[in-house]
Amino acid sequence: MARVIALGECMGELSLSQPGMADIGYAGDTFNTAVYLRRLGLEVAYASAVGRGDPFSVGVMSALAQEGIGRDLMVEAEGRLPGLYGIQRDENGERSFFFWRSEAPARDYFSLVDHGRLGAALNTADLIIVSAISLAVIGEAGRKVLLGLLASATQAGAAVAFDTNYRVKLWSGPDVGRAAIETALPHCRYLSLSTEDVAAFCGGDAEAMARTWAAKGLEVVLRREDRRIDVWVGQDVESFAPDPAIQVVDTTGAGDSFNAGYLAARLGGRSAAEAVAAGRALASVVVQHPGAIIPRDAMPKA
Repeated sequence: MARVIALGECMGELSLSQPGMADIGYAGDTFNTAVYLRRLGLEVAYASAVGRGDPFSVGVMSALAQEGIGRDLMVEAEGRLPGLYGIQRDENGERSFFFWRSEAPARDYFSLVDHGRLGAALNTADLIIVSAISLAVIGEAGRKVLLGLLASATQAGAAVAFDTNYRVKLWSGPDVGRAAIETALPHCRYLSLSTEDVAAFCGGDAEAMARTWAAKGLEVVLRREDRRIDVWVGQDVESFAPDPAIQVVDTTGAGDSFNAGYLAARLGGRSAAEAVAAGRALASVVVQHPGAIIPRDAMPKA
């Protein structure tokens, strides 16, 4: 099995159901992708920091264990609490987020973790998962450490997959976010971007960005607002029309699960068309359930 290491933040997820009531889960963009990659049969580890002994930190560590995701790169910080976020959904399944994460230990992961141990693990990985949220959470100092580790890992043969999952409130401004993303991309092999993300941090043309980075050797998946998907490899592009519309309950985790289906297929030697179909098949099920992580028995059959 391919060995995957995902870096980021897992938080407590409060999915608002009725006034004054919420279902509690655990999620976060790279964590969601890690869970679905593991369910698709890949060997996966997660790298982040949580607290120690509090119910939410215990919940995160238990969720990793229950999913069979490696925890050796996790750090438990005494006296700290992990981030929390709430989800409110409208009648179309679109969601609004409410975050409590400013003191989360994931922000200090690269000052808490053993760099030698993390670097050795990354150097033996087949695939490393990172996102713009990961970059934002760890701050400038953490990004400098991470970029050095990614440079070493890619030289050792690891592939890096990056999602431009951009959250305006996590950055001091779009120029800072854009600079951080553009500094990370030269280390990447796979790039997943959406037209909405590019508009938010760049204000530019997502197709132009896709074309630029594909010319630099990345495999780029462009997810358009009308649900069309383009896959760029070098100068070649394959375009895929939208799937038929379905009833959406909650769009949380849609892009993360698509990434998992797509990357699992590509790591398994399948074509871009097959990978897009696999990503869409998983995401179409995820959006029909509340929360980012669906029950195991709801996973689509291979």
